[in-house]
Amino acid sequence: MTPTLVFDLETLPDAQGLRRLYGWGNELSDTEVIERALAARREATGGSDFMPLHLHQVAVIGCVFRDDNGFRVRTLGVPGDDEVKLLNGFFKTIERYTPTLVSWNGSGFDLPVLHYRSLIHGIQAARYWDQGEDDRDFKYNNYLSRYHPRHTDLMDVLAKYNGRANAPLDDLAKLCGFPGKLGMDGSQVWRAWSEGRQDEVRAYCETDVVNTWLVYCRFRLMRGELDRIAYDAEIALVRDTLAASDAPHWAEYLAAWDATH
Repeated sequence: MTPTLVFDLETLPDAQGLRRLYGWGNELSDTEVIERALAARREATGGSDFMPLHLHQVAVIGCVFRDDNGFRVRTLGVPGDDEVKLLNGFFKTIERYTPTLVSWNGSGFDLPVLHYRSLIHGIQAARYWDQGEDDRDFKYNNYLSRYHPRHTDLMDVLAKYNGRANAPLDDLAKLCGFPGKLGMDGSQVWRAWSEGRQDEVRAYCETDVVNTWLVYCRFRLMRGELDRIAYDAEIALVRDTLAASDAPHWAEYLAAWDATH
């Protein structure tokens, strides 16, 4: 089995980057810098405070990893790890396993953010960036091409690469009978993080990558890569793995899943 890595980022506005670009000094706390930047962004856009991608600092990387050894879900690193350690952990996983990457809007958000932040920090990721220079197989199937399956952006593929046809993960997961998002969405991450609720953000990110994995399993069934027996086994593996965890968010997630039936 080729390993599969489903990934999702949770990000915060980059306080140090904002200081560097706008000349804001240390007399302002990080929170004050970010709140000032968000207010300026809302004024500039007429309401949205979504920051440009190069000003997103990676706070959490959630992953599902599926290989011959089973199904695992976690956030990379440990609480308190800085952005550099998270980025290195992500790209070292690719270096070691060469997994198939799966995301929801990874081409539109997660991967560009990872590119910018890796550039800023000088993170090396030779396997990820290979387009056939080191491995000839990567010339025709690499992580960077929008149309190569080494990275499958499910949102992009299902919409037939037409932005007007994009659908939210939460909606698709629920329509397929899966739990969907619990507790928060991406727009609430900075507020939760600034209030000290980092564990909630990590739990939210983990549920998001499980939603993505479940929709990906349904996609594989649809395209004939899995038959019904293999599909049902994958879904049962997810449920059994989550049920064996003592983390409260998985009990909530499974209860929401049961409520869909």
